Amino acid sequence: MDLGAFSISLSVKNLDASREFYEKLGFTQFGGDAEQNWLIMKNGEHIIGLFQGMFEQNLMTFNPGWDQNASETTDFTDVRAIQKELEKQGIELTSRADENSTGPANIFLSDPDGNQILIDQHR
Repeated sequence: MDLGAFSISLSVKNLDASREFYEKLGFTQFGGDAEQNWLIMKNGEHIIGLFQGMFEQNLMTFNPGWDQNASETTDFTDVRAIQKELEKQGIELTSRADENSTGPANIFLSDPDGNQILIDQHR
């Protein structure tokens, strides 16, 4: 099962302060929209999403169909196939994708310690 690109999505209180902090660590803005309260920061292959007022807690995020540069990959595992495999293995999802849909969709799940995981397909 190919989960695609990996990043950490941080729930931040002050987007500008967080952006400035991560810039001091060598991250640069890679994407996002500060007007909409979110930025994607990158340092080499490392990606951090900064989200103000969008999530209650930090998330691990996977993007099927993307590589670490947000470029489309030739082959990828569709989020609905990932969903089916996870449920087959007995993993409970907190949010499911519509199995009859195609294209962009996402699912949420939590690990045994309550850490949230977002599998977010954009294509």
